[in-house]
Amino acid sequence: MLNYSALNIQNITSMSSVTITAADINKLRQATGAGMMDCRKALTETNGDFEAAIDWLRKQGQKVAAKRSDREAKEGVVLAKTTADNKTGIVLCISCETDFVSKNADFVAFATSIADAAIANNVKSAEELNEVSINGAKVADLINDKLTAIGEKIGVSRFERIEAPFVASYIHGANRMGVLVALDKDAAEAGKDVAMQIAAMNPVAVDPESVPAEAVERERAIVTEQISADPKMAGKPAEMIAKIADGKLNAFFKEQTLLAQPFVKDGGKTVAEYLKSNGDVKVLGFKRVALG
Repeated sequence: MLNYSALNIQNITSMSSVTITAADINKLRQATGAGMMDCRKALTETNGDFEAAIDWLRKQGQKVAAKRSDREAKEGVVLAKTTADNKTGIVLCISCETDFVSKNADFVAFATSIADAAIANNVKSAEELNEVSINGAKVADLINDKLTAIGEKIGVSRFERIEAPFVASYIHGANRMGVLVALDKDAAEAGKDVAMQIAAMNPVAVDPESVPAEAVERERAIVTEQISADPKMAGKPAEMIAKIADGKLNAFFKEQTLLAQPFVKDGGKTVAEYLKSNGDVKVLGFKRVALG
């Protein structure tokens, strides 16, 4: 496996004064399907000019990827897997352009081999996964070969990872969605139920405290503006408007945070109450990856 720290991938400077970053390399990789090192070389040779770098890659024989660089890959295969001890989980999407390819058994097997390699090699990012070898060939090269063979733009479009005392995984809808749930103890049944809840209800966070501050402030600004625009609130003091906004925020947290949501298998209790009655299991975090 390549040592990216040795390559200084986070801040690569070409022979000119142009700085080429990991983000630049990843953008070119996503657009063309070329390998990480090929993209680095292309950007270096063209002083960071994105379009010129695509032309450079085309000249190296990567015509199929370049021709398809403007297409969005909205189809694909989503897989969620855990290690044998259930302490680490990964969920990824190997994207393609059509459901004809995504439903093909060979393509699903191809995606599965990549997910298995991610687990076996303790991969922590999509960039690292592209450099992992499967039967002597890098994942990035295998993807480019597959792209050439099937004539569609494909790639590792999403990659998420979780570590916890216990990680449950769930795949929904013929590989169209994958969920990981991090728990504080071994609780396979509860983990599966919570993963299904996350798949169905798509919460933004575990609890109100886990909602990013910027998301809370954005929601507060929206509801405050809505309240202020109501003719019935004309002339009302700011304190009253703020109190009403707090009430609307509480409703938002109830609908959008996992533990406060009604449990999909029993609407008479919340997810928090379900977990309390099943050994007081704690949810430490989750990841949800879906197509579309």
